[in-house]
Amino acid sequence: MTSDAPVASTPPHAPPKVAWWVARRLSRILCLDDFEPVAKRHLPRPLFGYVAGAVETQASYRDNRAVFDELGFQHRVLRDVSQRQSSISLLGRRYSAPFGIAPMGICSLTGYRGDLALARAAARAGIPMILSGSSLIRLEEVMAQAPDTWFQAYLPAESSQIDSLLDRVARAGVETLVVTVDSAVVPNRENNLRNGFRTPLRPSPRLFWDGLTHPRWSLGTLLRTWVRHGMPHFENNTAERGAAIISRHVQRDFSGREHLDWSELQRIRQRWQGRLVIKGLLNPEDVAKARAHGADGVILSNHGGRQLDGAVSPMRTLPAALEVAGDMSVMIDSGFRRGSDVLKALALGASCAFIGRPFNYAAAIGEEGGVDHAIHLLMDEIRADMGMLGINRLEELESDALINLARP
Repeated sequence: MTSDAPVASTPPHAPPKVAWWVARRLSRILCLDDFEPVAKRHLPRPLFGYVAGAVETQASYRDNRAVFDELGFQHRVLRDVSQRQSSISLLGRRYSAPFGIAPMGICSLTGYRGDLALARAAARAGIPMILSGSSLIRLEEVMAQAPDTWFQAYLPAESSQIDSLLDRVARAGVETLVVTVDSAVVPNRENNLRNGFRTPLRPSPRLFWDGLTHPRWSLGTLLRTWVRHGMPHFENNTAERGAAIISRHVQRDFSGREHLDWSELQRIRQRWQGRLVIKGLLNPEDVAKARAHGADGVILSNHGGRQLDGAVSPMRTLPAALEVAGDMSVMIDSGFRRGSDVLKALALGASCAFIGRPFNYAAAIGEEGGVDHAIHLLMDEIRADMGMLGINRLEELESDALINLARP
């Protein structure tokens, strides 16, 4: 494995042509938060609710944002910052920015060919992107168009199924496997029930009405997908094709993982020859165990507030995790929306921050061009913030650039 191998300097795809009405819509979006209200109008209520919602009281979702308000910068001035560049070294590769696109399921239902739009835009920009195991486009197709894409696995219940999935992922050319470990049981996402969302979706008068009242999504995403590619299925949860996204009878089962433990991760490490990242950790003892079991990196995460209600923001556990991480890359997600958020995580020692919902919204309302726009907005914020902090390289950013405003 070549150390610090650069991402290809020649973009794998030309930037997409953007329809005039999409360009006009994107011109009014000035930051990642601006995508959400536009997506709310564009998407049927069940789909928007699924993406936007969190679990139970949304305490973790709120803490993911609150933590950034507790950290303030103390910047340096009168420094030559004319040579700023925001690239990072991560897991043996050089990426152009310190953020990536987090794994998100059913992106190709919220936006036309959403998984491909995210992967292609990330490849063109030179940032990491993680394809979800709950995606609706075959892993092999995504890897053919964006070969540096990482793959996130929700472990199947049986060891034989896990082995078959790992073999398939390896054959597809994936070099970085992300194993999500905070989904042993199904969380209480009552917001999905309130919004009428379930997977697979079931045909109903309400679903029909949602389609009629959101014609741009119905015609531009749902009908267009059916006509060109057939009924979407869950393609990557196992080695075999999964259920159709819209079905009257098929049940999608997330259960059966309760028995999985660290011994299964040890088995995976022995079988998987590529880079291994463990996602969904908060406790530093688990970070230490991930290191002991041969992980190359971890992603601190509370699943965007979508699993255990009351789980703290991973930013609060980052310093303790770094104390036991050794030479592992410690990455982070959950709640990141601004360039300043990313820089605060890096100042505390994180290697990279991953961002989910805004990129889902960007793909939904603007397809690949929307994702391009989101990436460039965040890149521009980071570059401006670096100049105001008085640094040219992210390696110059240290914890003394931050003050904890919550301390007396």
